[in-house]
Amino acid sequence: MPDSPTAPRQYAGRSAAERAAERRARLVAATVAVLGEQGEAAVTMTAVCARAGLTERYFYESFRGRDEALVAALDAVSDEVAAVALDAIASSDGAGAADRVRAGLAAVVDLVADDPAKGRVVVVESAANAALRARRHELLGTFATLVADEAARLYDLPTGSEGARLRGLVYVAGLAELVAAWLLGEVDLDRDGLVATGAELFGAVVQPR
Repeated sequence: MPDSPTAPRQYAGRSAAERAAERRARLVAATVAVLGEQGEAAVTMTAVCARAGLTERYFYESFRGRDEALVAALDAVSDEVAAVALDAIASSDGAGAADRVRAGLAAVVDLVADDPAKGRVVVVESAANAALRARRHELLGTFATLVADEAARLYDLPTGSEGARLRGLVYVAGLAELVAAWLLGEVDLDRDGLVATGAELFGAVVQPR
């Protein structure tokens, strides 16, 4: 039976929407790479499309402009940071709270150590222009709530405390600056030292007294 005239066309078993989503993913990954390796000023439509291996006409299929691509890159890395941290904490279920905190931190540190461009996107270049700074501010609030909620689970505390959220905000902002300094070579810490320092900061700021 012939396809309906209104049915979406398939190419190699993929719909147009699926192929557009794949192109967008490539463009986001390319933006992460250019932003993290060369800095915000180097992120142009031409540079991103060249890195993605796509013609420039596809850029505006995914983004309304350069700032939207930059924010998408920041969101992608931030989502990955949250995912690896939460997965590591969940995988260490049954361990003590301190060990679970270290597991989450170690996962984040390993992510940015293995791919420093991603680290630079989330803690260095995220302050590079107005659009990125606005999104960074929103993400700090999101991560603050995430930290407060995880602390409530780790220490069997009530959830939703404004004080806990504010402590989470102080911790997340401080940790971001510490990781930025580490990536820029401004602090003399190895991987284990960075994890230990982050865990100490968590204990000092977030852990209930």
